[in-house]
Amino acid sequence: MTMQAWAVEHPGPIDTGPLRKVRRPVPEPGPGEVLVKVEACGICRTDLHLSEGDLQPKRPGVVPGHQAVGTVVDQGAGDRFTTGDRVGIAWLRGTCGVCEFCRAGNENLCPLSTYTGWDADGGFAEYAVVPQDYAYALPKDRPAEELAPFLCAGIIGYRSLLRANLPPGGRLGIYGFGSSAHLTAQLATAQGAELFVVTRGERNRELARELGAAYVGDQPPVPLDSAIVFAPAGDVVPHALEALKPGGTVAVAGIYLSDVPVLNYERHLFHERDLRSVTSNTRRDGEELFRLVARLPVRAHTTVVPFGKVDQALADVAHGRASGSLVAVLDG
Repeated sequence: MTMQAWAVEHPGPIDTGPLRKVRRPVPEPGPGEVLVKVEACGICRTDLHLSEGDLQPKRPGVVPGHQAVGTVVDQGAGDRFTTGDRVGIAWLRGTCGVCEFCRAGNENLCPLSTYTGWDADGGFAEYAVVPQDYAYALPKDRPAEELAPFLCAGIIGYRSLLRANLPPGGRLGIYGFGSSAHLTAQLATAQGAELFVVTRGERNRELARELGAAYVGDQPPVPLDSAIVFAPAGDVVPHALEALKPGGTVAVAGIYLSDVPVLNYERHLFHERDLRSVTSNTRRDGEELFRLVARLPVRAHTTVVPFGKVDQALADVAHGRASGSLVAVLDG
């Protein structure tokens, strides 16, 4: 039995066609794994970085996609899920469980961690396999395309918000306003934050205003308590640091970032301003996020694309034509 999938054959600029549609055998679940029939898969900027070679694929012909929602149709030895359960497949795919980071609850820093759509084939396919311990149980009463963006954009945004150390009711700056940022903005405002958004695209600016941002423009008019840099541009970091009040924190959310310019100590770091990175996530982050999503008015603003146009959707991400979250939906 075979399936359709999108694979990275020759990483390069997205307009050169690095992502190709292929036919592959349907994978078989091993011990502790489940086979998932994919309903929908969110399209992430990380998939673009992988396709273009900013992140080098770990193996030839890897299938990207790490925000997949689907139904369990088969499983190896294991008892966490049964056939018919709805699950989510996220970025973090495996950790060693015994290193100092795993034992301390920081499995996102595990040196042996593996990732969906990078180390192993992901959700840009009709079927995907995932270790049962790294899948998320999802409700069946919400459309798959609404849930998919939370599996990476939502989880990473949530961890970034934690890393940004935002005080209750504080002023949060968000730099870049794509899929992850618009979900994080809703989480923050639902918990009382005042939102300041710096982004270039007019569609993104309109969405930020729609979601209640106090300011949308080029530079926040008041000092910020915290900021999150979602844009993959290192030259944004000094501006975010300079916008902080003393004791504020900037968290950099992306897995890929262009070089950060030389920082001026007095302008950017003095007065105990903190600059922090965000590395993947823990499963605890995802579980906490889905509990919040169940009780807070947070929803993904999605644009649904057919599975056959995943490559075009990634081009839209690359060229700034996308707003909110893009989600590929499979027929049937």
